[in-house]
Amino acid sequence: MAGTGVSTMAVYTYFGGMDGVWKALRQEGFTRLAARLATVATSADPVRDLAALGAAYVRNALDNPDLYRVMFDATFDLEDSDAADETLQRLVHVVERAKGAGRFRADVDPLELATQSWIIGHGLASLVATGPLPRQTLTNGIALLTALFTSAGDDPDRCRRSVEHGWKELPPPGLSRGRA
Repeated sequence: MAGTGVSTMAVYTYFGGMDGVWKALRQEGFTRLAARLATVATSADPVRDLAALGAAYVRNALDNPDLYRVMFDATFDLEDSDAADETLQRLVHVVERAKGAGRFRADVDPLELATQSWIIGHGLASLVATGPLPRQTLTNGIALLTALFTSAGDDPDRCRRSVEHGWKELPPPGLSRGRA
């Protein structure tokens, strides 16, 4: 284990082998994501909050591209799935707030809309942080989330303003890829 200052035996002692290291890394990725999402302040505008959570998700991937790749390697189970569940449940809760505020229709399934929102963030993050597209691609998040939330019943103009405000959490799009 050149460069780490520990022997190969330490991997087996503390992690039970390389599979254990990968599980621990995957767990750490979701723990960091949950912590990043927890930094998003709750505002009076739940649609803004949903967009801000999406921006925080993408920002987390940009700040930790290698860990982000490991997080979604389903080869290894999580030791504790609470951190991963917490990330999605945070979005579900905000969708419920938006429904309660009359921003989304009463028939909107909070889990389904939260999942769709996560899919948008994940797609953008994957294509920019670990993939072939430049950071300018991230500006598409505004149009994608606005379309999604408008389809859930939000007013188009109000929705766009909310999403633009929440999406400000992202780094400027001037760099091509990788870390900010």
